Amino acid sequence: MAGTGEVQLEVDGGVAVVTLNAPDRRNALTPAMADELIATFDEVDGRADVGALVIRAVGKSFCAGGDIATLTSAGEDPAAPESYAGMGKIYDSFYRLGQVRVPTIAAVRGSAVGAGMNMLLAADLRIVATDARLICGFLKRGLHPGGGHFVILSRLIGREAAAASRPISRERMTKCPPPGCSPRLRKPQISRASRAMIRRSAASSMFMPAPTAEPRTAATVGTLTCPSR
Repeated sequence: MAGTGEVQLEVDGGVAVVTLNAPDRRNALTPAMADELIATFDEVDGRADVGALVIRAVGKSFCAGGDIATLTSAGEDPAAPESYAGMGKIYDSFYRLGQVRVPTIAAVRGSAVGAGMNMLLAADLRIVATDARLICGFLKRGLHPGGGHFVILSRLIGREAAAASRPISRERMTKCPPPGCSPRLRKPQISRASRAMIRRSAASSMFMPAPTAEPRTAATVGTLTCPSR
């Protein structure tokens, strides 16, 4: 496994597995971690032995959004050069995921909040554990969704549903899945399910992008749910 910091990369059987590894802060994104993510996606795009990518996380959360210290600092003076650059790096990290040339899957357990929600939405496919909590967090606080959240989400579920978005609990996900979600995948562990699915994508030439393909940000295929254990 390459990378000893907060982002790790493992390539196995043509599948690049990118792991968010900052469980002490629930994988909240800092500018430095965002730089690591972008560099990792660049490396994946430069490897001929990779046909697909899975992004997952260590700990109880997939990604708790932007790091609180980073957000607090940016809130004091959003126009300050260092604040603007730091927030830009966080936005660029999930935007860059949407630009990865091979098919991408987000394997989601625990909470995905704010920028973490944007991260999973930027992938082509999401496999979501039944104990996951998907929280945009912006609207509840009367804030305009950041990082293009509304645009990315509306491409998946439509503008009206995106405007009415609210936290998605385990019960709601299982009993009444939102548009684009399916609760049918139950038995496999989420990491095993995501690897199996992405391997099929990696092995199929129909999923491989053409050299001149347009960027695929939020080129959504769908969302599946399964137990986390």
